[in-house]
Amino acid sequence: MSAQATVVERAHPRELPQPLTLAFAALAALGVVAFVAGLATDADTAWRAYHVNFLYFAGLSQGGLVIAAIFVIVGAHWPGPIRRVAEGLAAWVPITFVLACIQFLGRHHIYTNWIESPPPAKAAYLNVTRLYVMDLAMLAVMAVLTLVFLRSSLRPILHATAERGGRFASWTQGWRGDEAERAATADRLRAIAPIICLLYAFVYSFLAIDQVMSLSPTWFSNLFGAYFAWGGFLTAVSATALITVLHRNAPGFEGQVTQSRMHDLGKMIFAFSIFWMYLFFAQYLVIWYGNLPEETFFLQARMGSQFLQDTRFFVGERLNEPYVKLTLSVWACCWIIPFVALLGQRPKKTPRILGGVAAIVCLGFWLERNVLVWPSLVPEDGSAWLGMVQVGIAAGFVGSFGLVYLYYSRVFPSLALPERS
Repeated sequence: MSAQATVVERAHPRELPQPLTLAFAALAALGVVAFVAGLATDADTAWRAYHVNFLYFAGLSQGGLVIAAIFVIVGAHWPGPIRRVAEGLAAWVPITFVLACIQFLGRHHIYTNWIESPPPAKAAYLNVTRLYVMDLAMLAVMAVLTLVFLRSSLRPILHATAERGGRFASWTQGWRGDEAERAATADRLRAIAPIICLLYAFVYSFLAIDQVMSLSPTWFSNLFGAYFAWGGFLTAVSATALITVLHRNAPGFEGQVTQSRMHDLGKMIFAFSIFWMYLFFAQYLVIWYGNLPEETFFLQARMGSQFLQDTRFFVGERLNEPYVKLTLSVWACCWIIPFVALLGQRPKKTPRILGGVAAIVCLGFWLERNVLVWPSLVPEDGSAWLGMVQVGIAAGFVGSFGLVYLYYSRVFPSLALPERS
């Protein structure tokens, strides 16, 4: 990857963009209305749509912090303000914990396949008390570590704002001088960053088991936890690339979103999407040649009834089976399009291509979360994931996430920029 010297950063506070803020607020309000309407008419659908979007934005936000942590671990100098963009995604992490608490109210609509009568062999593990105590504890730890990381990362750049009478005076108490504070912050982040990365792999592997695999309580896969966690990380990489491209002409960002930085982000999407597909195929191959009923039904519900016997690639009537087209759409968005579109150097350096591919990947992983959830709960109806309530709830999550990001990155302010010489 390209290298660029890291220089002193400064806070860059900006006003909230009114049109965009109002648009996100409208989407958030639409989501609340859709969820309430769904609870009144079809509570199963409302809570399952809530569950899908909870999983999607949880992985996206925590993956953003993992990106920043990786930059710290490897001592990357090339990202510039891109690291702050990734950190902004993590502002949602504490809200993930709150949403998980709310989700407890919909447990009978989400875990319908085992909550009343779990498989005898898994009864000790599949119980609501164990699930929520463990998952909420893990999410709480991640939320605390996220806040510690963000506060430590921001302390050096907020000092000037606090001196001007800003709201962050308490965050910079006991200031020991610029050089000393930057050195202390670097040491603290280098200690926290590896813990965050390791815990992300651990926590989101368990969330994959509890929140997704348990929806088909007799199915299991040793690789599924890694597959699920990597999907959240790749979503965060794509969201970081998309936001970076959209910020290239923002005040204060002139000259910061260079072709070299876009090229590096493009390489990350290109390589990581290939690895995501590798994790999927590694699971698929073992299940295919094993051909055990307790393993094959999970893929059969998503890829069609002939995926173990028919050597032809998705043709004929297989396309009309539930969820097959949705599964193919996920592959196209998360692997085929990034691989083809970002194969050369020039596309990675072209804002419209990089931003477009990043947006497609983000959409693809939202579809993928639907593929993971809905076939386990409504296997016979391939359109169960799509409807007014489902789209409205998704829009509400998008609006809420957008509002949190805007507040964090502008009012807070977190998007620190290198001081120009």
